[in-house]
Amino acid sequence: MKTRIRHIFIPFAAVAGAGLFGMAIILMTGRDPAEIGSRLFNATLGSGYGMGQVLFKTTTLIFTGLAVALPFRARLFNIGGEGQLQVAAFSAAVTGAMLPSSLPPIAAVPLTACAAMAAGGIWGASAGVLKVRFGVNEVISTIMLNFIAQALTGYLLTSHFAVPSTEHTAETGSASMLPGLDEITGFFRGSPLNVSIFGALAVAILSSLFLFRTSAGYELRAVGSQPDAASYAGIRSERYLLTVMGAAGAIAGLGAMNLVAGYKHYYETGMTAGIGFSGIAVALLAGAHPIWILPAALFFGFLEYGGLAVGAYVPKEIFMIIQAITILLVIIGTARKT
Repeated sequence: MKTRIRHIFIPFAAVAGAGLFGMAIILMTGRDPAEIGSRLFNATLGSGYGMGQVLFKTTTLIFTGLAVALPFRARLFNIGGEGQLQVAAFSAAVTGAMLPSSLPPIAAVPLTACAAMAAGGIWGASAGVLKVRFGVNEVISTIMLNFIAQALTGYLLTSHFAVPSTEHTAETGSASMLPGLDEITGFFRGSPLNVSIFGALAVAILSSLFLFRTSAGYELRAVGSQPDAASYAGIRSERYLLTVMGAAGAIAGLGAMNLVAGYKHYYETGMTAGIGFSGIAVALLAGAHPIWILPAALFFGFLEYGGLAVGAYVPKEIFMIIQAITILLVIIGTARKT
């Protein structure tokens, strides 16, 4: 019980500590933290547009956070969310653009999502194969795969798929586009928030149910926490290692649907903008628990858009520092002394 309370307390304490540190930095810039806080609230949670922007960023962070959290349960550190998201975004954009305009949305959207999940899943499973077959550390392989994803998508974009005189692919057909919540609710007017957020919530809940309510989830966690005992019990750890890396990549691929089908409707260089790496921070803050991924992603989404919203008053890098300090405090708080 004490351990559980400690694990719940540490993230909140880390957020509070990082917030105080951020206030101190704001003071050093000559600004009033109370004034900046008020502007920050009004620009984010104080308006429908700002709230939609925060939730839009939160959506992709949920997917990339889960892509790190699930392998972490099997004692795998997936650093490749950025590359998995990148190849998935490219695949979704190209697929959406190539689908016939006569295809109805009920078919076009799933096909686009399958293309994104397949690309991300293959990229994630590649690291799993290298781990299981050749013993390559997944940290090294996923980092290298990030570089390969960046180079490959860059080459394919500039050499084959870019619209002339632009740096992006052709726009996807309207059938592949996801409805925006501003159209449905009328509240998040002008923001890019779309129905992907419901998919993110569903995947987080299903991931939690899988990990803690199924025998396969129990075996996956056993592979991570007690590999020798799992092997003795006849659990095939290689199968779980390969499967969870592929699943993680597919989940990261769903995050591409938020960016492509729900917002830009094409792929362009720099589209992912480090979101895959931010997913690592989200997973660490959440303790790799799928449900805690939700508030952790919301916190980072708030900071990411908030930094942009008040960038005219204080450097947006302050909010990046707050994110980094938060994670450092979590790591310090959860470190075990040997």
